Amino acid sequence: MKTKSFEIELLHNVDKEFKDDFYKYSKTLEYPKGSSPFSSDDLLNYFYIVLDGKIKTYQINFENSKEQTIFIYQRGDMFDVISLLDEKPHEVIYEVLQDCRVLRLPIERVRYWINNNPTFNKIFFPYIASKMRYIEDLATELSLYDVKDRLIHLLIENLNPNNKFKYRLLQNLSNSEVSKLLGTVRHVLERVLKQLKSENIIQTSRKNIRVKNFQKLLDKTTKMLLK
Repeated sequence: MKTKSFEIELLHNVDKEFKDDFYKYSKTLEYPKGSSPFSSDDLLNYFYIVLDGKIKTYQINFENSKEQTIFIYQRGDMFDVISLLDEKPHEVIYEVLQDCRVLRLPIERVRYWINNNPTFNKIFFPYIASKMRYIEDLATELSLYDVKDRLIHLLIENLNPNNKFKYRLLQNLSNSEVSKLLGTVRHVLERVLKQLKSENIIQTSRKNIRVKNFQKLLDKTTKMLLK
């Protein structure tokens, strides 16, 4: 499937010379839901940008089987920026949550662009800053808020089009995946969902949480979310 330039919003305002160079080195790949095609060795050689679908990266405690989702990659997201920058294996697990298409780029070419191409840097470094803010927010959420607060924050952010990484993130995610995103387990999440449903704030169906009363949801948090 040939990739068109308009498929990546990141490249909307770049010059034609860089755009042509970018697509010359890129290759479109497709992966099915449930696959884990990205190994740490692979990510030492290639860099990826998501075109469609969702891919999660996570860690697991093999003693108690608890998982923590670190990030869910959606359209326009790039990985693995850590291996790209430090040239070392990044020991996390990747899994395709929804059938996806990605662009694969030779990682050495991406490093060349970082060192030599101001056009690419204007795309790449703001993205890195956004990712750092996301990780900072994740650490804050896990350490300072309980599961109910974390879910409320996520539901609000999921509706905020200015939140690049969380807008529509919950679309078609199972309760099991949402719980891993929040750093909890499914039965705890479902207890909180039941509480919010009893207050007529949300409505749930299979892989869908719909906010019925946004103001009541907003009233339950003092965190500044809608920036």
